[in-house]
Amino acid sequence: MRSRSSSILLTALAWVAAITIAFPLLWTLLTSFKPELEAVAFPPRFVRFSWTLENYRDVVTGGDYADALRNSILVAGGSSALVLLLGVPAAWAMAFAPTRHTRGLLLWMLSTKMLPPVGALIPIFLFYRDWSLLDTHLGVILLLAAGNLPIAVWMLYANFKEVPAEILEAARMDGASLLQEVLVVLAPMALPGLASTFFLIFTLAWNESFWSLNVTSTDAAPLTAFIAAFSSPQGLFWAKLSAASMLSIAPVVVIGWLCQRQLVRGLTFGAVK
Repeated sequence: MRSRSSSILLTALAWVAAITIAFPLLWTLLTSFKPELEAVAFPPRFVRFSWTLENYRDVVTGGDYADALRNSILVAGGSSALVLLLGVPAAWAMAFAPTRHTRGLLLWMLSTKMLPPVGALIPIFLFYRDWSLLDTHLGVILLLAAGNLPIAVWMLYANFKEVPAEILEAARMDGASLLQEVLVVLAPMALPGLASTFFLIFTLAWNESFWSLNVTSTDAAPLTAFIAAFSSPQGLFWAKLSAASMLSIAPVVVIGWLCQRQLVRGLTFGAVK
């Protein structure tokens, strides 16, 4: 009886947590279908309001949504690919050729995430201005890759540590080069971890707003900057802002839903022996 009560309580808490997390998304979705006047009405209307698709039409046809979507795909995909290109060799070295400084290096890399981005804004902005990297895809890709690389190295390191080193040694004894060892032997065994790392880094890059707002203006502005454009001196256009937000998060939500099994498998790889 006690076990059953505990199970019911845990299930109820899980539902409460899920509803709490999902409510802002649901509220944004409902607001995106409201006229502007009803979007700010008080008390708020949950269902009984004038449903409209006008906000989505205005966002798609009246703004630069297509350009912002292309920019988001370029900078998120490019930075994620660069992170894996740099993170895989680094994680391999730390997992299979560790030194007495490996643990300290990992902790130092993680500590860089504790620096508020605004603390590095001025020197980075001046550097980007002098090197003509402002409002360029390359500039945003480098910033996002540098910011997400520590997380990727930690995730890949944890996944690589679960791969038996004897397998790599056997491949080495069979004459495999270092590149073959990584691409032919290690990569297929750690594929769930690689996939989950790429998707997580892609999502973080897709949702990044601070650097996008400060180092882009028009040419390389992603969806996060596009959403911010709906805040004007005349006020916030809540309905259009909600529609733009839903259109911005839809791609990663769909990808995450389709790949949730592989993502969970990669994130929990090695957690259960």
